Amino acid sequence: MMEGRMMNKNYDFSYTQDRELSWLKFNERVLREADKKNVPIFERLKFLEIFTNNLDEFFMVRVGSIHEMSLIHDNHRDIRSDLTPEEQLDEIAKHVRPLYELRDKIFAKVSRELADKKIKRCQIEELEKEEKKKLKTYYEAMILPVLSPIVIGKQHPFPHIPNKVLQIGLILKKKEKISFGIIGLPKDVERMIFLPGEGRRYVLLEDIILYFCDELFENYTVEEKAVLCITRSADINPDDEIYESTDDYRTHMKKVIKMRARLKPVRLEIEGNRHKEIKKYLSERLNISEQDIFKSQAPLDLKYVYKLTDKVSKEERKNGCYRPFVPALNRDFIPGVSVTKQILEEDKLLSFPFDSMDTFIELLKESAKDKETLSIKITIYRLARQARIVKYLCEAAENGKEVLVLMELRARFDEENNINYSEILEEAGCKVMYGMEDYKVHSKVCLITKKNSRGIYYITQIGTGNYNESTSKLYTDLSFMTASEEIGHDASVFFHNMATFNLQGTYEHLLVAPSSLQDGIIKRIEREKMKAESFQPCGIFMKMNSLTDRKIIDELSKASNAGVPIFLLIRGICCIRPGIPGKTENIRVESIVGRFLEHSRIYAFGVGDDTEIYISSADMMTRNTRRRVEVAAPIYDPRLKQRILKMINVMKQDNIQAQVLLSNGEYTTKKKREDNMNSQIHFLNEAKRLAPKEKTQKQNLFYQVKGIFFGKKKLRKK
Repeated sequence: MMEGRMMNKNYDFSYTQDRELSWLKFNERVLREADKKNVPIFERLKFLEIFTNNLDEFFMVRVGSIHEMSLIHDNHRDIRSDLTPEEQLDEIAKHVRPLYELRDKIFAKVSRELADKKIKRCQIEELEKEEKKKLKTYYEAMILPVLSPIVIGKQHPFPHIPNKVLQIGLILKKKEKISFGIIGLPKDVERMIFLPGEGRRYVLLEDIILYFCDELFENYTVEEKAVLCITRSADINPDDEIYESTDDYRTHMKKVIKMRARLKPVRLEIEGNRHKEIKKYLSERLNISEQDIFKSQAPLDLKYVYKLTDKVSKEERKNGCYRPFVPALNRDFIPGVSVTKQILEEDKLLSFPFDSMDTFIELLKESAKDKETLSIKITIYRLARQARIVKYLCEAAENGKEVLVLMELRARFDEENNINYSEILEEAGCKVMYGMEDYKVHSKVCLITKKNSRGIYYITQIGTGNYNESTSKLYTDLSFMTASEEIGHDASVFFHNMATFNLQGTYEHLLVAPSSLQDGIIKRIEREKMKAESFQPCGIFMKMNSLTDRKIIDELSKASNAGVPIFLLIRGICCIRPGIPGKTENIRVESIVGRFLEHSRIYAFGVGDDTEIYISSADMMTRNTRRRVEVAAPIYDPRLKQRILKMINVMKQDNIQAQVLLSNGEYTTKKKREDNMNSQIHFLNEAKRLAPKEKTQKQNLFYQVKGIFFGKKKLRKK
């Protein structure tokens, strides 16, 4: 064990914290949104489901990988917390158990409020005799025929229980012999069964099976029964040697997805309280420890809550959900005028979800048909289930344009979707590449190359979020579009390097991981430190999802010690603890959790007009800065810089959804003021107010004439 400690002897742990425990604090903030009276009741239910789904993925990915590490590198110590894998697992279990209790408490509270509105999940024991009779008739006609109960004795091999599929587990007794019964919930039966009568009363499918299942085991006495769920590790690295094969990469990934379903169980959840023997039996058969078994009073799967709103009246939906918001056309774009021509005139910035992704899709649509278009090159990480982007990429290929798609098949839990789209794109004539060996391509870059009588010119789009038309309505992201020759040239070099597997390319303007992003950010942090040391105005603002990169953390600490004011707006994991004297006393960390998922990454260095701003697909996590392909783009246009600086100022003022990280690792709310600020609502209202109206034919003609005389602009760099 001393050898493991020696590995970390050069690290100072006085101002850092464990990434997993920090993530659990983030998920607790999500959960507490469900307990806020000012959040509509059905949205509170959704926050409960989001918390639950987040926790599922945490166990599948993070806990799964730590379990694996504990077996392979048991003396490894984390460089942020100095904990071994076993110690991390112990701490995770200690912190997760109270979250289950908090979820139960909030779910019960929300359920009572819904019951007051006559929307109620019923327990079968509480129903009238006639209602039970009708429910049994439904069970026998619609549920019983599709059930597949299994009895497992001591001699029988234990069957495979799928990941995250609800089961009914039973302890069965027959002539003093104990067996185990198991029934999987059928896929194709409605999860909520609504009862006739006043209000919207319903029973969950698992409750019906649990209530009536005794008769399936008529030769046995049922000693115990409960709803349960097993979570399996999903931490397969497709590039590991043990998964090597001679298949093409797409076929290989299909096999990897199947492997994931059979990986080691890392968590057992049981609903209710009467399950002592079930817990003991499954603990032995699944080889799962006591600390990885969790009980819940709330349903183990809350996905059904999204369908609940379909069953209520229009008025109830209006009062119980967020007011619908349709993303507007960006304030900088004139409706009815070519998107391409407007980008040639000046740089553009879309801010999702307040602006619509339709503008970017229109750019692809125009480029697919434009005779001047030579090629479209794009990196894709995640797409919507129905993606118009794919439609126009295919259309471009069918129109004779060169279309290169760098499709990342290893986007976790989206592998199948990406495999399907890669096949569609190839069939249409697109060239599809499948990422880099050992490096996920997480960047969001689209390069459109065109040619006219004056020569080659580019339109480049670089974003902080995925080309996903669904999540662009739910996540806050930025999408930068420019006709800059310099940025376009860098993007062209980037795609050439990707096509030739060159990860160490050099770029004039873009910061690209793994070659230059981390060093580029550190260089700019050091520059602000030097300004502070010479008493010049200085400052750093960073907005991201997570901060775990130890090099970046240590450089921020050094800058803080030199007197640089640093504001970190980090939604999720934050491994730096602010306010530690002599270490991080000039660092302030806040987190915004609200209606929309904060997802944009903004890195700003300096103050006022001299501020250097980058937007990026990358968080400051070692996996992003050193083990992925990421891109950060500079914002040179003074108008767009001012717009982003105003956005930063609004987010700093948020005292409704923002919370402040304290030096002990806990979060606290901000003080309320007379001019309270909810940044997301501010941006939403601003988008509505500034949404452009349809221009007249005369105005469109004026704009086109203006474009002819002034042409496209080059790089606007201060």
